[in-house]
Amino acid sequence: MQITDILALLGGLALFLHGMQMMSAGLEAAAGSRMKGILERLTANRFLGVLVGAAITAVIQSSSATTVMVVGFVNAGMMTLNQAVWIIMGANIGTTVTGLLIALDVGELAPLFAFLGVVLMVFVKEPRLQHIGQILTGLGVLFIGMDMMSSAMEPLRESEGFIRIMSTFSNPVLGILAGMIFTAIIQSSSASVGILQALANSGVIAYANSVFVLFGQNIGTCITAVLASIGTNRNAKRTTIIHLMFNIIGTILFTALFLLFPIASVVDGSLVLPGGAGEALAQLLPGTPAGQIALTHTSFNIITTLLLLPFGNYLAKLAVRILPDRAQQAEEGEVMQLAYLKPVQPGGKEGGLGVSAIVVDQLRQELRRMLGMARENVSDSFQAVLDRDVGQLEQVEKREEYVDFLNREISRYVSHLIAIETNEQGSAVVSSMFTISGNVERISDHADNLAGYTRMLVAKGTAFSALAQEEVRQMRDISLEAVTALLDERAGDPDWLAGVARLEQKIDDMTDAFRRNQLGRMRDGICSDEACILYSELLTDFERIGDHALNIAQELTKVHTAL
Repeated sequence: MQITDILALLGGLALFLHGMQMMSAGLEAAAGSRMKGILERLTANRFLGVLVGAAITAVIQSSSATTVMVVGFVNAGMMTLNQAVWIIMGANIGTTVTGLLIALDVGELAPLFAFLGVVLMVFVKEPRLQHIGQILTGLGVLFIGMDMMSSAMEPLRESEGFIRIMSTFSNPVLGILAGMIFTAIIQSSSASVGILQALANSGVIAYANSVFVLFGQNIGTCITAVLASIGTNRNAKRTTIIHLMFNIIGTILFTALFLLFPIASVVDGSLVLPGGAGEALAQLLPGTPAGQIALTHTSFNIITTLLLLPFGNYLAKLAVRILPDRAQQAEEGEVMQLAYLKPVQPGGKEGGLGVSAIVVDQLRQELRRMLGMARENVSDSFQAVLDRDVGQLEQVEKREEYVDFLNREISRYVSHLIAIETNEQGSAVVSSMFTISGNVERISDHADNLAGYTRMLVAKGTAFSALAQEEVRQMRDISLEAVTALLDERAGDPDWLAGVARLEQKIDDMTDAFRRNQLGRMRDGICSDEACILYSELLTDFERIGDHALNIAQELTKVHTAL
C-alpha cells in the first residue's frame, strides 16, 4: 500500500464522516422541532412506538440521536420507561437505512447529489431549501468518500499482514470487541457500518468475519446514550440500560445463530451444503458484500425487535432491578442541584442532533421548579411582613440562594446550547427560556427585598397601620395569583396571556391607588415616617413582581407558538 493510497483512505474517511455529519445537521435543522412533537404525542401502544422510533431514526440517520432524545424525555418526565422501550426498538431498525442506501450502490449519482445540494445552499435564500441542499450535499459527499475508501483499500487485499489481522475477526469475541470499540470511539453505528461495508467491497474483509464486527457495532452505538445519561435521574439511566440490553441480547442470539448454522461461510463459498442448499441460500442474499452486510444489519434489528417486542415491559422491569431506586438520604432542597438538566462541564461538548428537542422540555421542567420556589418566597415574604415575624425569613433566604444557583446553571446551559444549536427556531425557543429564567430570579429577588423590610420593621419597632396591612394582604393575594398563573397548564395560550396581562394591569392600578392612600395617611398623621418609607419601597417591589410575571407570560407564549 503506497502513501498515496493511505492519503486517499484518510481523505475518503474524512469525506464520509463529514458527509454524514452534514446530512444529519441538515435534517435536524429542517425537522428537529417536528421530531419532538411526534415523540410528545406518543401513546403507550408498543407498535406505534416502534414505528415512530424507526421513522424518526430513518429520517435523522442516527439511532444515537433518537436514543439521546428518549433519555432526555424520560429524564424530564415527558415519557415513561415503558414507552421508551418501544422507541428504542424502533430506533435500532431505523438506523439500518444508511447501510441499505450504501448497498444500493448509487455512488455514481453522488456528484449529482453534491452539485444539486451546493446549488441550493449557495443560490437559494429560502432556509428550508438550504437545509434540503445541505442534506443532498452531505449524501453526495458521503458516497464520494465511500468510493474513495473502497478504492484506496483495494491494495490491502494483497497485504498478508492486514489479511492476518482481518482473519482474526473470525473469532467472534475479537470481532465483536473490535466493532464495539470502533463504534464507541466515533459514536455512530451508521458511520462504522458504512466503513465496514467499504472494507468488504474492497475485498479486505470476508463476510464471514464482518458479521461479528457488525454485531459489536450495534453494542458500541450505545455509548452515546450512556454518556447522555450521566447526571440524569434513575429512569433516564434505566433507558440506556434497556438500549444496551436490546443490543447485547441481539448479539448473543445472532452470534449463536451464525456459529450453529454457518450462513456466512455459505455466502463466502467456503461451505457447500447438500442438495444445493448452499447455492440457494447464497442467491437469497445480495450479490455485493455491502449488500450482504446491510441485509444482515437490518435482519439483526428487525428480528431482535420481533423477538423482544412481547417482553418489552419485562425489559423495563429488569432495568429497574438492575438500577433500583436509592433510599432517600436527605430531604429535598438540602443540596442545591439541577433536577432535570445536566450541569455544563468546562470544555464539555454536549449537544448534537436533537439537542433542542430534549432541552426544551428539560428546561421547562427546571424553570417550573424554579418558579415554584419563587412563588413560595413571595407568599412567605408577604406573610412575614404582615406578621412582623423574622423567624420565617431563614427559609426564604435559602430558597433565594437556590433560585440564584438555578438561574446561573440554566444561564450557563442556555449559553452553551445556543453556541451549538443549528435550528433557528430552536435557538429562539431556548433564548426565551433564558429570558424566563432571569425574570423568575428577579421575582425571587423582590420577595427577598420584602423579607428585608420585615427585619427593618422589627429592628426599628415600627408597624404598618391597619389600613396599610389590609393593602399588603391584597398585594399578597394578587401577586400569588399572578405567579401561580405562570404554572398553569394552559400557559402560552392567547387567552391565558390576556388573563395574565389583566392581572399585571390590576397590580399597576393597585400600586397607584395604594400610593395615593399612603399620601392621605401621611397627611392625617396615621403613618410614621419610617413606616411610610418602607411601605413605598414595598409598593415598588410589588409592582415589579407584576412586571416580571407579564414578561415571563409573554416569553412562554412565544415558546408555545414556536412549538
